[in-house]
Amino acid sequence: MNPQARIQELAQRLHHLNTQYYQHDVSEVPDQEFDQLLAELNALEKAHPEFAQPNSPTQRVGGTVTKQFAQATHRYPMLSLGNTYSEDDLREFDERVQKGLEGAPYGYVCEQKFDGVAMSLAYENGDLHQGVTRGDGTRGDVVTANVRTIRTLPLHLHGPDAPSEVEVRGEVFMPNSVFDDLNQEREQNGEALLANPRNAASGALKLQDSAAVAARRLRFYAYSVLTPGRHFGSHSESLEAAAAWGLPVSPTWRRCANLEEVLAYIHEWEQKRFTLPVNTDGIVIKVDNLRQQDQLGLTAKSPRWAIAYKYPTAAARTRLREIIYNVGRTGAVTPVALLDPVPLAGTTVKRASVHNANQIAMLDLRLGDMVFVEKGGEIIPKITGVDLAERPTEAVPVRFPTECPACATPLVRPEGEAHFRCPNERGCPPQLKARLEHYVSRKALNIDGLGAETVGRFFDLGLVKTPADLYDLAQRRPDLEGLERLGTKSIDNLLAGIEKSKTVAFERVLFGLGIRYVGEGGAQRLAQHYRTLAVIMAAPTAELAAVPDVGGITADSVALWSQQPENQEEVRRLAEAGVALEASGEPPLAVSDRLAGLTFVLSGVFENYSREQLQTLITSNGGKITGSISKKLSYLVAGDNMGPAKREKAVGFKVPIISENELLALLPVAE
Repeated sequence: MNPQARIQELAQRLHHLNTQYYQHDVSEVPDQEFDQLLAELNALEKAHPEFAQPNSPTQRVGGTVTKQFAQATHRYPMLSLGNTYSEDDLREFDERVQKGLEGAPYGYVCEQKFDGVAMSLAYENGDLHQGVTRGDGTRGDVVTANVRTIRTLPLHLHGPDAPSEVEVRGEVFMPNSVFDDLNQEREQNGEALLANPRNAASGALKLQDSAAVAARRLRFYAYSVLTPGRHFGSHSESLEAAAAWGLPVSPTWRRCANLEEVLAYIHEWEQKRFTLPVNTDGIVIKVDNLRQQDQLGLTAKSPRWAIAYKYPTAAARTRLREIIYNVGRTGAVTPVALLDPVPLAGTTVKRASVHNANQIAMLDLRLGDMVFVEKGGEIIPKITGVDLAERPTEAVPVRFPTECPACATPLVRPEGEAHFRCPNERGCPPQLKARLEHYVSRKALNIDGLGAETVGRFFDLGLVKTPADLYDLAQRRPDLEGLERLGTKSIDNLLAGIEKSKTVAFERVLFGLGIRYVGEGGAQRLAQHYRTLAVIMAAPTAELAAVPDVGGITADSVALWSQQPENQEEVRRLAEAGVALEASGEPPLAVSDRLAGLTFVLSGVFENYSREQLQTLITSNGGKITGSISKKLSYLVAGDNMGPAKREKAVGFKVPIISENELLALLPVAE
């Protein structure tokens, strides 16, 4: 079979498998077979780029780097809806509809108001052509490469009845479970937590690297279909057609014959909505008949045929009994409020976040207070206020501890940070245990038979204290055999899992070491750039900071970690155990020594290459990258939006400032 035909065949097969898996929960082939088909397609597309399709299944994993997002004008303005919190307002809305339709019969469609990012998708001849954010309602950012990574979104519409031109509107969102995972990772890395899934989804869509967007596992629900001319008689028909074409449409929508059925739907979902995988904050009510929508028309800001009913923020009032303090992997001490159990947003709340010492002081919290707790757009309930009228006379002010609640070490508060931290990295039990749990976790070394509960038990028993201790357990089998609830087969599986972890890729080992601020992406970038842990540990801070998307804070953290004797000894033991501390495969080949003896700083956003690609071009031709500007610097390579301070410093040191094209001209062959 010729390459073009095979590429087309593979693309069609993979599109079908994706639809079955993500739309119908049907896995027709094993994951390994799917991966093999995708790998074959990817290889063929690289060998024959002239036959690659814009909407190829390979685009699901991203890889496109967008320097800046172009803007596009919406063919149909994306108007906002009028909001109400009152059933009386809904009755008035219904009366206006009735009057505007002059007594003709009409019905409504009710849909969940998903808390995500509004998106307009243009399909041409069945293919996804363009994705544009809402923007100001008239113009938005073109984020096509990013929306192509949304696996529930078809890159090609199914069915012969799909119009040649169709605009699909809907909501891009981050599922709550994905948001929880993301925040847990950020907490482990000592990064600020994201407020809610909507903000996380919005931030993901603005990322320049579509591969990073793919890692955020965004999803999409369609709620509107627009076509030139009249293609449907009703909104409900368009939703049914969209689902038939393969678009993800939430099954929660319902056609209602009258306002009473609308109100019944609203009441039904007031608590039921909390069972959904995405946050909702209300119900959208639309007149179903599209000709009647045209008849009712629009105001300057919103349609007269639709309105959004917003549920009040989920809130409760309960008694604050105690504040406990959790110590995380990075030593951050987080206060958690223990409350009298209270129903809230479909669950019984017994705990609430108080964030940090600043929040405690701002609220003037006292034990015994009646406090107001809200969920709103937040996943974790938080205390938002105190009912001072109910404050007991004996209420005791909450005082943030000055010592670690786990090891009694005096707490420190690094400049510019909101959290107090325990600096006892080597002796604080919760920190040590959390680092072990992180090392064996799924995204790190993923050691079979050694979950958080088991490794925590081993820690409590004194069997392990650091990751290197795990590799000594094979010699301590008699100690394991003496433990309750740990049979021979479990021990075999556990030790086999530990042995297998020695083959885990270097970037995951680097992530598993738990260096503060080094997340999955940072570990991958450092591993790709330096290829061995020894080289990373020896690298100067400025050089580390120059690695694309690493930055100064991470570089400082890596350098500090590398200098500590305890970490150096840990690395020695891991190497002795056979853990992969260097990247596999061949490093990038040296092209020339044309840039030997020259050092470069890259700053700004470049037109033709990413910073990482330019860095590879420099190093493969003998040059070096640094992060700081000094008299010894050979060149500052300036892209768009370069910081003025760097330019000023380079001018002061009389360092030549060159463009991307001027850098390429220094190479033996311009790439």
